[in-house]
Amino acid sequence: MSVRLDQLLKLLDIETLDANLFRGQSRDDGFKQLYGGQVVAQALVAATRTVPADRPAQSLHAYFLRPGDLHLPIIYEVERIRDGGSFTTRRVQAIQNSVPILSMMVSFHAPEEGWDHQPAMPEVPPPEALKSGTRLYEEWQAGPPGPTPGLLGVKVIAERAGIEIRPALDLQSKPGETPGTQRLWIRCTGDRPPPAEWHTVLLAYASDFDLIGTAKLPHGGYYGQPEMMMASLDHAIWFHRPANLDDWLLYCIDAPTAAAGRAFISGRLHDRAGRLLASTAQEGLMRRLRAKA
Repeated sequence: MSVRLDQLLKLLDIETLDANLFRGQSRDDGFKQLYGGQVVAQALVAATRTVPADRPAQSLHAYFLRPGDLHLPIIYEVERIRDGGSFTTRRVQAIQNSVPILSMMVSFHAPEEGWDHQPAMPEVPPPEALKSGTRLYEEWQAGPPGPTPGLLGVKVIAERAGIEIRPALDLQSKPGETPGTQRLWIRCTGDRPPPAEWHTVLLAYASDFDLIGTAKLPHGGYYGQPEMMMASLDHAIWFHRPANLDDWLLYCIDAPTAAAGRAFISGRLHDRAGRLLASTAQEGLMRRLRAKA
């Protein structure tokens, strides 16, 4: 593992206060508020610690209720909704200043045999043929003045946190093109893989990078521009097959529509062999701010 990935795992390794009560720390990842993927991942850890180890997460559905405070710890309260023969259900509330900032349902499913099918993985250049987001950003800074290609600032933030991203920029939608699309290779940084029990949590953490930003691509500009308000409203993940983030995963992100100040985005994560490991969906706020009179 890298130093950055080790720090990320320590951030996600929340403290147990009681059987259903946990405390996580906050971190400034470079956004104006808490990164949503951090809160989702810590909430998933809290839920997982109330479930037998042989029952992995099957899906999660989260609502972001309030912006998180970068300077305060987060209390995670788990409610044990159901313990069935095949499925286990948990509700998690993430709390700061005595009010919830996130509410999430998590379902766990005992592994079983069943029918198996999936769509083919899109054709994309291999990660070895692409440059990292940090390298592309450095080249952009050193080159002649011009618009930043894509969402490189977000990718730099991800790599500082411990997740390397290599975008296939030729397959990314340009301003005026709809729908918004991105094709990204992602993996954990460093030469040593993280412990096996952390891969699902790391996938949840990384799944929020670049989703709402993809919806902004057809309209130009950049994530975080002053005249725009952009924020995740909800986030869902379905875990289809076990994932290993020590090797490259292809994240295919599509934003088919934006309307009424909101955008809908979906994603699919494949491994190198083409197996569909997880699917994501999100609706985000994408509001143009009006100048104050």
